[in-house]
Amino acid sequence: MSKLGNLGARLYRGEVGYDFVGKRMIWYAVSILITITAIVALAVQGLNMGIEFKGGAVFTTPKTTVSVEKAQEDAETASGHDAIVQELGTGGLRIQISGLDTDQANDVKTKLAADLGVKEADINADLVGPSWGEQIANKAWTGLAVFMILVVIYLAIAFEWRMAVAALIALIHDLTITVGIYALVGFEVTPGTVIGLLTILGYSLYDTVVVFDGLKEASKDLTKQTRYTYSEVANRSLNGTLVRSINTTVVALLPVAGLLFIGGGVLGAGMLNDISLSLFVGLAAGAYSSIFIATPLVADLKERDPAMKALRKRVLAKRAAAAAKGESPDDADDAGAEVVGQGGRTARTGHRR
Repeated sequence: MSKLGNLGARLYRGEVGYDFVGKRMIWYAVSILITITAIVALAVQGLNMGIEFKGGAVFTTPKTTVSVEKAQEDAETASGHDAIVQELGTGGLRIQISGLDTDQANDVKTKLAADLGVKEADINADLVGPSWGEQIANKAWTGLAVFMILVVIYLAIAFEWRMAVAALIALIHDLTITVGIYALVGFEVTPGTVIGLLTILGYSLYDTVVVFDGLKEASKDLTKQTRYTYSEVANRSLNGTLVRSINTTVVALLPVAGLLFIGGGVLGAGMLNDISLSLFVGLAAGAYSSIFIATPLVADLKERDPAMKALRKRVLAKRAAAAAKGESPDDADDAGAEVVGQGGRTARTGHRR
């Protein structure tokens, strides 16, 4: 068995582990800092919305010897607006200019033909009205809101309301960070970006549900024993799925990294950046939130429950009594008694470390 596989097996059995839940205040502080940075970037720089959302025109030229820099300068001079120019595989150029209406687009097309040395009839112009872009934006927000509502309803039914709240906060956390990164780097927000955002929510939710499912099984009849508190069981469940979460995230990030750094960066396929950046940042943020945010939040909420408060008092009292006698808390368990173990399993009492 590989070292990683052996570590995963030991984590699953509870032989080793890291106290993610116990150190939750550190993770909360890190997340708050990152979220504040994202919000500030969004407020100061804002999002670079594509023409699909704010309207404009896209001109596609035939093959030309004019450089991208010269074409961008000509387009901005002709239109009076900022322009984004990309070189196509055919040798032509894709010139995107925001804020143009039909009459302005026709004038810009005529000027571009003269500046670039091509026939006006050979330049293809696609005009996107701001009202259409507004409709697309509204539909995107509606789809996101419906998704969030369905997630909360499903988790509240399948698990409990505390898990639904924790998952919702984790999803909002992932969205905020991803949108903040977009504001920082200035990438254009297009319908592809929205697709990427919805995709990462699915990945983030998958990781969270995997941990929650193990926690649900592990916490059955938890109040009937006095060996573990809810937070400790939550931490054991998290450690038990840790390697699986890491493997899933790494496997998902590798092809996305290829799209972002090779497709978008090396090959210059700019349109790939719309989806790949949101996927890359969102997958990383989703893996982080599933481990460091969602489960610790559930433990925080659950520990406020009267039954879990009483359990914590019994567990701590038992450990204090055992320590006073110089015994291990495990030795104080009745011989042969079964206690709740990882993933809903039961384990015989005794030393496991």
